[in-house]
Amino acid sequence: MKSSLALFALAVGAFAIGTTEFSPMGLLPVIAEGVQVSIPTAGMLVSAYAIGVMLGAPVMTLLFSRWGRRKALVALMLIFTVGNLLSALAPGYTSLLLSRLITSLNHGAFFGIGAVVAASVVPKDKQASAIAAMFMGLTVANIGGVPVATWVGQQLGWRLAFGGTAVLGLITMAALWLALPPGEAGPRPNVRRELAVLVQPSVLLAMGTTVLGSGAMFALYTYVAPVLTELTQASPGFVALALVLIGVGFTLGNSLGGRLADWSLDGATLLILATLALTMAVLPLLLTTQLGAAIGLVVWGAAAFGIVPPVQMRVMQAAAQAPSLASSVNVGAFNLGNALGAALGGLVISLGWGYAAVPWVGAALAASGLGLAWLGRRDRSPAAVCTSSL
Repeated sequence: MKSSLALFALAVGAFAIGTTEFSPMGLLPVIAEGVQVSIPTAGMLVSAYAIGVMLGAPVMTLLFSRWGRRKALVALMLIFTVGNLLSALAPGYTSLLLSRLITSLNHGAFFGIGAVVAASVVPKDKQASAIAAMFMGLTVANIGGVPVATWVGQQLGWRLAFGGTAVLGLITMAALWLALPPGEAGPRPNVRRELAVLVQPSVLLAMGTTVLGSGAMFALYTYVAPVLTELTQASPGFVALALVLIGVGFTLGNSLGGRLADWSLDGATLLILATLALTMAVLPLLLTTQLGAAIGLVVWGAAAFGIVPPVQMRVMQAAAQAPSLASSVNVGAFNLGNALGAALGGLVISLGWGYAAVPWVGAALAASGLGLAWLGRRDRSPAAVCTSSL
């Protein structure tokens, strides 16, 4: 029961973070108009958030490493709440950009510390599934939180959408405080030793795979609203429905990815990345009709998020001597990929190649990630992640 409550509280936090991370994709045209910038420029809000996660992940993890994990996770969600309030009140584009940076600082450390907590409350052969259970909140956000925030933003204004997300932060703080034990303060981290672990070739290959897999996802996801508007002639209502379908795909893929990773980390990684590359290559054809778009986005969502549990476990195993820092930095690697994908997607739009070229950028990134995963493969059975008590 205690493990279930802990995983549920972590999933609530993932739901809140997923809502604030992904809702700007559906609101990109509305936000661009509201702050009077172009859609590619508004897309930099996604890149700014991703860069903030990447930079904040190691700093926040080391900063809070001596705190009990409950206290650290609650403090990180306080940063989340403040950042969303500032976003709701931002008077212009620059202040909104800075507010998104502040919001992003909690992200990597929350998922990094949270993944170690999730792995520590279950048997060793269920650790990937436990991590997937926490990330389930992120995928469910795309079924409920993101479409609701998109609808609120379209009908009542994007500021209210950010304000509502701040309320989710307060709910998460209460859930974490009630579900997790206080825990003990950790020892002072040996920063040099832990950083040395992160530059091992196996860890770098695993993180590189994370970057490219995430980049493939966000090359399309960042611009999904204008892509659907242009290629599918979608109405705002269909865009909201498409976000729900993507969330369904994310949820299915997350669950399947966790189970496949418990079976074989390398096999799961290679299979899912190959599926993602193939799906994105044919998406421009599928997006020409609403039925094709609906089917294609569910399959794409499953492949795009199915990669999360295996690559997270690959990094945590490769860096077993520094699991919290490696886990957090790998979440930063996800967001480096987010920034890369968003930037490349915006580039092909700005160059006039058309919205049909956006999924092909993702296909190329996924294929590159498949190559890295192939280089980093090795015969192994699932190994336990080095964890300590809560």
